[in-house]
Amino acid sequence: MNIELIVVGKTDSKEVARLVEEYKNRIGFYLRFGISVIPDVKNTRSLSEAQQKRAEGECILRLLQPSDYVVLLDEKGLQPTSEEYAEWLQKRMASGCKRLVFVIGGPYGFSQEVYERASGKISLSKMTFSHQIVRAIFAEQLYRALTIINNEPYHHK
Repeated sequence: MNIELIVVGKTDSKEVARLVEEYKNRIGFYLRFGISVIPDVKNTRSLSEAQQKRAEGECILRLLQPSDYVVLLDEKGLQPTSEEYAEWLQKRMASGCKRLVFVIGGPYGFSQEVYERASGKISLSKMTFSHQIVRAIFAEQLYRALTIINNEPYHHK
């Protein structure tokens, strides 16, 4: 299985970028993991919130393939524990899914078209995080789930 993370906008924090890269390398031991960065929408001051979400959504949808299982990282999504997330991930891996795509939207979330394309939603917390730090939290949780699936000592109960 391949896992892809689609994010809107590049990070301007070298520390966050380094941390994401570290976990990307660790995840690569278990499966193929890629990150696609959609450029920030230009001239956002002249766009409404809906227009900005639509523009980001069009870019997101262009990166998706018809067979992708798409999961939005969304505040209204399921809030699994790390163990529950690992179990969910293992089921996706066993289902024959070729490409599992997670998406971190822009500052206003997702367009209706992206919500309609999604197979599911997961929330990393009830708390609000910056879109930059969510990348690191997601990558760490994906790595943690893979170590749980493989019965490795990274995760402590």
